[in-house]
Amino acid sequence: MNLIKITSITFLLIIIGLSGCASITGSKNQPISVTTTFEGKPIAGANCTLVNDKGTWYVTTPGSIVVMKAYGDMSATCKKEETHAGVATFQSANEGSVWGNILAGGLIGYAVDANTGAGFSYPPTLNIEMVKGNSIPPVSDKK
Repeated sequence: MNLIKITSITFLLIIIGLSGCASITGSKNQPISVTTTFEGKPIAGANCTLVNDKGTWYVTTPGSIVVMKAYGDMSATCKKEETHAGVATFQSANEGSVWGNILAGGLIGYAVDANTGAGFSYPPTLNIEMVKGNSIPPVSDKK
């Protein structure tokens, strides 16, 4: 082998090693802030339930909570007494460390990250737009 091929292979192995597997280098938990608004104005004291395929969490707005990351989306349902209600779904997005795992472990590596949720995250702040009344409105998808 010539020097260029050896150098290229060595460089590639170093990059793969440094990129790491998200399930090893990344956290499976994520802190999230939750807020609620009505017509653009903050609504304090709403009780919210956050759900993904890793669990269910409860928070009162405005507030913060640590959730388990997941490959799937997170739904949020909030109610404030009998005056306001809101529902939203937040997409889980892949993090950069997932690509290192795909390079190093292929589909198996990606499957591990998808299963543990370590290679994915939600927006750092979830805002749920409320409506007047106590009935839960149709789901609003947040991208």
